[in-house]
Amino acid sequence: MAGGEESFDDFWQHYLRHHAQEGTRMLHVLGMVIGAIALIVGLVTVNPMIALAGAGLGYLLAWTGHFLVEKNRPTMVSHPTWSFQCDLRMFRLWITGQLAPELKRAGIA
Repeated sequence: MAGGEESFDDFWQHYLRHHAQEGTRMLHVLGMVIGAIALIVGLVTVNPMIALAGAGLGYLLAWTGHFLVEKNRPTMVSHPTWSFQCDLRMFRLWITGQLAPELKRAGIA
């Protein structure tokens, strides 16, 4: 779902459908946690390589979920900024236990 006049909510629904399997979502959450910890450690130690390595490992885990679990292409390709916003939103909703209604709205059982 690329380009055109789509809204962020349209993209969010598309994003969730590309993250339908729990394994993919868990790899994304793990990647986000690793990336956040690496960013904090990199800032505290003033070592940008730690932050970069953490971000790289986080994306590797997330993309692994797409290629091995979902067998689809990451949505980051079509909308990098919105994809990152959706990653953060999915993480926040998962942490707060509010992801299930959004998955249901996207047609994911």
